[in-house]
Amino acid sequence: MLIDTHCHLYKEYYDDIESIIELSKQNNVMYYINNGCGAKSNIEVLELIEKYDNVYGALGIHPEYVSNYTLDDIKFIEDNLSNEKIVAIGEIGLDYYYSKENKNEQIELLEIQLKLAEKYNMPVIIHSREATEDTINTLKKYKVRGVIHSFSGSLETAKIYIKMGYLFGINGVVTFKNCNLKDTLKEIPIDNIVLETDSPYLTPVPYRGKQNNPSHILDIAKFISEVYEINIDEVMRITTANVKKVYNKLTIE
Repeated sequence: MLIDTHCHLYKEYYDDIESIIELSKQNNVMYYINNGCGAKSNIEVLELIEKYDNVYGALGIHPEYVSNYTLDDIKFIEDNLSNEKIVAIGEIGLDYYYSKENKNEQIELLEIQLKLAEKYNMPVIIHSREATEDTINTLKKYKVRGVIHSFSGSLETAKIYIKMGYLFGINGVVTFKNCNLKDTLKEIPIDNIVLETDSPYLTPVPYRGKQNNPSHILDIAKFISEVYEINIDEVMRITTANVKKVYNKLTIE
């Protein structure tokens, strides 16, 4: 069994989400954590987890919405953390790729959500793009654990996050020809990773250029089996166990 721990199954990306789920089941992808990014998508996350037994959710405000979120959006997240199928606060974090001018505002938004995670003992799903130092320094302020989404950092950075108790979300990036992540993974135990697609983004090789979907978790798992030189059944078993460790509200049969 495989689990897509990070996808964005929104109406704006997929005309028929049910068909995507059925397609993914054919590749033994049996559970999904649908990540919210802002006010609109957080509402969609709640709608989808109500509709599908095997879809779980995370609620959060992504740093790209730092200039237009409201405190009502934060209250909406807090009010819905008691939902048994909301397993984390995410996708949250820091992103300096396009601009560093609002980094103080980004850090403030991240801290607001980390405080919620600490208060309600919820794991977090962390987006960090060209902001490694600030991400680490901010996370260290709070007694919170979770997943570093779409990790592609150095071994040195990986060791820091591992010491802090975080796991790594590994997606299609690891299959890219110019990506050195596979070399980093060879130096850290597979116990430290979970699998994700970040659908509809980051489609793995050999499907690059096409829209991503959770069925491609199987392709990522096959690649990981080659990196660690173990069979894919072991990848499934270990990564599923890792998911259970971090997302204790996710009920896996």
